[in-house]
Formats: sequence, C-alpha cells, structure tokens
Amino acid sequence: MIVGVPKEIKNHEYRVGLTPAAVQEFTNNGHAVLVQVNAGTSIGFTDDLYLAAGATMIETPEEIFATADMIVKVKEPQPNECKMLREGQTLYTYLHLAPDPVQTQLLVESGATCIAYETVTDNRGTLPLLAPMSEVAGRMSIQAGAHYLEKANGGSGTLLGGVPGVAPGKVLIIGGGVVGLNAAKMAMGLGADVTILDRSLNRLRELDDIFEGRLTTVFSTSDAIDYYSSRADLVVGAVLVPGAAAPKLLTREHIKNMKPGSVLVDVAIDQGGCFETSKATTHQDPVYIIDDVVHYCVANMPGGVARTSTMALNNATLPFGLALANKGPKQAMLDDPHLLNGLNVHKGIVTYKAVVDALGDSLGLTYQNAAEALAL
Repeated sequence: MIVGVPKEIKNHEYRVGLTPAAVQEFTNNGHAVLVQVNAGTSIGFTDDLYLAAGATMIETPEEIFATADMIVKVKEPQPNECKMLREGQTLYTYLHLAPDPVQTQLLVESGATCIAYETVTDNRGTLPLLAPMSEVAGRMSIQAGAHYLEKANGGSGTLLGGVPGVAPGKVLIIGGGVVGLNAAKMAMGLGADVTILDRSLNRLRELDDIFEGRLTTVFSTSDAIDYYSSRADLVVGAVLVPGAAAPKLLTREHIKNMKPGSVLVDVAIDQGGCFETSKATTHQDPVYIIDDVVHYCVANMPGGVARTSTMALNNATLPFGLALANKGPKQAMLDDPHLLNGLNVHKGIVTYKAVVDALGDSLGLTYQNAAEALAL
C-alpha cells in the first residue's frame, strides 16, 4: 500500500500523522510511505529522520493525495483536502463529523472510505485512539485555565493552589471520563479545591477511590451544575457522547451567574462544545469573554504540545493503521469489529448513526450499517 502523510494545515497545528518510528514500521511491512516536506520539522521530526526510516519526501499535498491509497492525518481534513479525496481511497484521522456539516457533505461527495480515530473502540468499551489526546487535553485544561485566571490575562487574579492563609481556587470538572480524570490529577497537583460531576455512580465511586476522598464527587443534575458553577473559579467541560454532538450542559444563564473573571475551558469543543456560549477558537486567538467569564475553546488543544501529542497518538493509532495497510481496509475492518466502529463514511454512505442523527435532516443523509456498506 502507498501511505500518504500530508502536513497539517489547521491554525497552529504542528502534529503529524506518522512519526519516523511509525514510518519505519510501515516500510518494514513492505509499504511505501509518502511524507510531505517539513511535515514534522517544527516538532523535531526532520525530513532526514523520515528518509532514514524509508519514507519518500514529497513537496506538495496534491501529489500525496493523488498518489496515496491511504491518507494518515491528525486533524479533520479541511475543505480543500476533502476535495482531493477520491473513491477507493482511505482516510484515517480524527473527523468529529456530528457538529460539522460542511466536512460531512464533502466526505460523502468524495466517495472515500473515512475512518475516525474517535469512534474506534476496544474490548473494554473505551475509545483507545481518543484516549491519548483526552489525556493530554485534560492535563492542558488546568494548565490553560490557571494561565487565564491571571489578572493580566482577563481572569480574576486567583492562584489555583492558594497559599498559606488564603483558600485555594475552586475547580469544577463536568464529566469524569479520561479528560476529567486527567484534569483532576493536574488540579489536585496544584492544590486546588476540586469537584467532579458525573452521571455514573460507579464512575464517581472509582474517582473517589483513586483520589482517596481528597476531591468532591457529585451526581450531575442541573441543580448541581447551577450550584457548583456559580462558585467555581475554573470550569472544565469534559463530557463526551461518542461520535455525537456534545450536550449543552452549561447554559447562558449559568454563565451569567458565574463569578467575574472565572474561566471556562471547553474540551468538548471538537464535538460542538458543552457550554451554550462556546465557539471554537485557535491557539493564535484562544480566548474570548462573555458576561465577564473567560472562554478557552481551542479546538485542537493537544496541538499546543505537539511533540508529546504526536508520539502519544502514534502509540495508539499504529496497530490499527498497520492492519489497514497489511490486510486492506475492507478486510481489516471485517476482521476487527472495533476498527469497523471507526468507519464513518464509505462510498457516499454515512455509517455512524450519531452523525446521521445530528445531520441527517439538514443534509438529507440516511444511515447504513458499516458492515452492510462495506459489502457494496
């Protein structure tokens, strides 16, 4: 198989689909890998390292898209990239289609086979290709929140850890999954007063055990969100409905009742955001203020620590990518139901129900089971 790795083009996105070590694995398995010139240079993965791993360096993305059988990326393809995809080609990357009708329509029109990292599953019922970036984003959410709580950055001037004689800042984390757990670890490490809301009692018990009762776990209701958000200095939105648009759990009214200079970090922004006032921002222009509350809604948060993120992501995506290359996409997915769950679009058909539920009416989409679509 010819595997193509174009340079990412989203604002301040420095991650790359394959590391040189991952390229070496593909070439060792007999595949050709085309990497765009300077695709990883900014994070220390030089063209020379890719050449040493057996890659062929290509100047333009157009040549990569025109030649490769499988495109491996990090972020969802931008409109001009979508238009370069073709039927019979495989796209392997994050997609986040439910809140993105433009990308969804373009991928349907391309006829390509589009596999989303964020909906691939495993035997434990978790999302192994989303988890590494959720770990990074969860940890970064506290780092970013602490930064924007500083007065010069628009915040209230609160130090999350406090000091002797001064109470620590209050952190509210909505959602106790991978993002929430990692956000809690960082916030606890800084000495903050941490509360986690979740609707799973079993998960709240697990979190209570993990942190040995040193944080507050609360069953999530609208009343609890209202109470704890109004007292928080930093609120982290960490909810996830796999493949679907995020629910709006913090309303405009909640935000009006928050303390002036408090900070919201919406980690769910890739799926549309879980705060009513959320809109995607970039690393270049990361925050805006509504009702005296600082909103940090960067849609590619892990891109801020691109080297760490790229290596963590490749650790998870490489085994599935090799299976796609070694067996061919169709056979690889038929052999592995967890990889099959990653299929979102195939030959103009949307094969992930949550996407159709979100966009079907507006785009005229109909849902077809992934296995049935592959048989076409």
